[in-house]
Amino acid sequence: MTRLIQRLIASAVLSISMVAATVGASYGQEKVVRIGFQKYGKLVLLKSKGTLEEKLKTAGYKVVWTEFPSGPPLLEALNVGAIDFGNTGEAPPIFAQAAGAPIQYVAYEPPAPKGEAILVPKDSKLNSVADLKGKKVALNKGSNVHYLLVKALEKAGVKYSEIEPVFLAPADARAAFERGAVDAWVIWDPFQAAAEAATGGRTLADGTGIVANYQFYFSSKKFVESDPKIVDLVLAQLSEVDDWAKVDIHAVAEQLAPAIGLSVPVVEVALKRQSYGIKPITESVIADQQQVADTFFALGLIPKQIKISDVARRSGS
Repeated sequence: MTRLIQRLIASAVLSISMVAATVGASYGQEKVVRIGFQKYGKLVLLKSKGTLEEKLKTAGYKVVWTEFPSGPPLLEALNVGAIDFGNTGEAPPIFAQAAGAPIQYVAYEPPAPKGEAILVPKDSKLNSVADLKGKKVALNKGSNVHYLLVKALEKAGVKYSEIEPVFLAPADARAAFERGAVDAWVIWDPFQAAAEAATGGRTLADGTGIVANYQFYFSSKKFVESDPKIVDLVLAQLSEVDDWAKVDIHAVAEQLAPAIGLSVPVVEVALKRQSYGIKPITESVIADQQQVADTFFALGLIPKQIKISDVARRSGS
């Protein structure tokens, strides 16, 4: 029942966003850029700064912000035309593209392998990824940590079919982790840092030497084709926020902490594991992302093979 209510609320939020955009257009107001964001990341900082609104107003646009609990529902919103722009980790766009979503990769952040990890309770008898064989592992299906789990198991010589994945959103997974309903939890920052601080959870493995853990920025194909200069404007504003964030992590933590309900020290830990720089998509990044797609197809996690190069906007295009 709780999940049903959450889905209904999410649907209502998306409906409100679409209606607001439609009403704005019908009354001859500015054009609208609808941005999907998660509780943590550069888009949150950009929203709180308020500078994008000023720049867009000059260009004849306004912005509508919609918050999502994770990457998969954000990209589903982009798929159905409820948002124009957003960002997620490396796995959600694979599932979205395989489902036919009209996404376009427009930028990325460099690898941040320490920003996601496989955690176990502090008193767990599990001491390595190999020990996960036959165990219950909580994760958000289709999120960036899905790929971390797959590759970490592969490196440890354990088949994905030999563990019992328990698909839960971060809040539900945290509750299951704390009450011992699962043996391990694969999670990303800042939830990762919060769990470490609150529960003493131990890291079996993070992404180091296993996965890159990129963050990607997306636009709908329709929006990037009709308003490419606005996409560039949003990316330029993100770069300015990124430049500020990387030189004053404490100030960023103080700004983010109240909004996401975590302490400043916990947010600082997460920010120090994050990467900085908003960069155009390169052939090397496309190749890395193709490996993720091919891995998921081989495991039967997506229904068909996809080509990342088909939906990547290169620099200058």
